[in-house]
Amino acid sequence: MTAPLMETRDLLIKFGGVTAANNVSMQIWAGQNLAIIGPNGAGKTTFLNICTGWLKPQKGKVLLEGHDITPLPPRKIVRRGVARAFQIPQLFTEHTALENLLISAAAREGLRNPLQNLHNIAQRDEMMHLLDLVHCADVADRVVVELSEGQRKLIDIAVALALKPRLLLMDEPTSGVASSQKHEVMEILVGALAEAGVTSVFVEHDMGIVARHADEVAVWNAGNVQLRGTPDEILEHPDVIRDVIGEEVA
Repeated sequence: MTAPLMETRDLLIKFGGVTAANNVSMQIWAGQNLAIIGPNGAGKTTFLNICTGWLKPQKGKVLLEGHDITPLPPRKIVRRGVARAFQIPQLFTEHTALENLLISAAAREGLRNPLQNLHNIAQRDEMMHLLDLVHCADVADRVVVELSEGQRKLIDIAVALALKPRLLLMDEPTSGVASSQKHEVMEILVGALAEAGVTSVFVEHDMGIVARHADEVAVWNAGNVQLRGTPDEILEHPDVIRDVIGEEVA
């Protein structure tokens, strides 16, 4: 059987009297879009932070293709092929969409003082392709502060893809996006990940998004993985309806 792309073993982390990860062992398989759902305060974002090096567990480890990456800082984990997108897009709002990607490409290539010669970076065509991939090529030269939240989310994903990850962990990728645009944004995002060959894990509170775009769902509750299965299996489970959804998903 193929080894998981990422695996956690016995993760434990406590904040005072709150246990955000309670001896969690979990596998992430290449090629899937795994959604993590659960009530507020269940430990979902903490899990992403541990996997990307922003937090260190008090016990346990994170393995990437069998190699222990737990002690590594975030920048070294990124270089191993694990990228992160936060709930609020981490963009330079005074720069254009293209410039944000060029900055990411410069970081990937280890270039110093990229802002001095930003538009001379050799990866310009590659970055334009990524903007096209997320349907934002038409706003390449617009300053980010002028763009909609949906466009910012997509550009933020393109910035992450500029790092050439194999795994992308996302915290609420449709948060802040108008409800009428959420599915469109997610469809573009999932399509871009598929074309780039990137596996994803995403925390999401919109069960409609989960039902439509996840290959598998993990239910996080009180620092534990309560259930895991297909969207149909999970979203129709009475415990999930009671503890997470509060109502049936159409």
